[in-house]
Amino acid sequence: MLLNSIWFWLLGFLFVGYALLDGFDLGVGIIHLFTRDPEQRELHFNAVKPVWDGNEVWLITAGAGMFAAFPVVYAAVFSGFYLAFLLLLACLIFRAVSIEFVAKVESAKWRNFWDWSFGISSLVISLLVGVAFGNVLRGIPVSQDGYSTVTFLSLLNPYSLLIGLMVVAMFVMHGAAWMAPKSDGLMQARFRLWTLGGWGGFLLFYGIASMLTYAFHRDLMLKAYSRPMVWVFLALLLLAALSLPLWIRLRKDATAFGASALIIGAASGLAGLGLYPVLLPSTTAHDYSLTIQNASSSHLTLQTMLIIVLIGMPFVLGYTIVVHYIFRGKVEAKGETLY
Repeated sequence: MLLNSIWFWLLGFLFVGYALLDGFDLGVGIIHLFTRDPEQRELHFNAVKPVWDGNEVWLITAGAGMFAAFPVVYAAVFSGFYLAFLLLLACLIFRAVSIEFVAKVESAKWRNFWDWSFGISSLVISLLVGVAFGNVLRGIPVSQDGYSTVTFLSLLNPYSLLIGLMVVAMFVMHGAAWMAPKSDGLMQARFRLWTLGGWGGFLLFYGIASMLTYAFHRDLMLKAYSRPMVWVFLALLLLAALSLPLWIRLRKDATAFGASALIIGAASGLAGLGLYPVLLPSTTAHDYSLTIQNASSSHLTLQTMLIIVLIGMPFVLGYTIVVHYIFRGKVEAKGETLY
């Protein structure tokens, strides 16, 4: 049971790591979609290009960890969300190619195509991630043998779409907060405004989602609030959410980015407390829900994989820290290669 619990929270850590790292890349991409200033667009690409691929490693690691530790959940999720994940994969590919290809040809049409690809794919990825998370929270049809019968259209239910919009706003906040200390002058002021706009959108959607969760999925909240750790996460969430506009006003951009990261981590922790020990709730019957007990690999597999993770995880963390340290500081739009 202890190993199962460790893997539940370890997977949560990996998914939160992806949200924190690739979340600001995606947020920059969404902002890119609504930006017409060529210099600012170049700034977006120059900031994201050195780090985007390393950030996505966290998603791959989380998926591999789920496959190793909870293969039944992996099978149910990837079969039920098959079309959604194909769309997600296509957008991930287009986004990656757009970052690498935008400067390859000196053509306005070429640049315009990859600009739109970068922005639209970032928006769709963020929305799909949120929709997938929303469906995990509300539950999907899971049969007694662990087979998911959910359809693509049923995934696009109002509750999950609301969570999707919340994640979009959250990533916009996070991406803008990341760009503010990397820019100067007018563009820095724009990113501060985007941070506040994303922050306001997140609070709005989070508040509505909380009320709907209490109304229709009350067991999640009751389970979370029955655990002492909920007050820690709740305090951190309130502290970060209330302080972020203050840091923006004081022009403490790095601290504002830290507050944005804390919002993501604390909100995710609250969701984890509401789910645990369930990994995938079943709307067919409560007993059919996939939990850390009935959907896990063998004890030996969990033990062996944990040893591998404990050896490999420091390298992933070290690589992430080193890359972001090397590419810290201001980013310039030189106007030489893109526009």
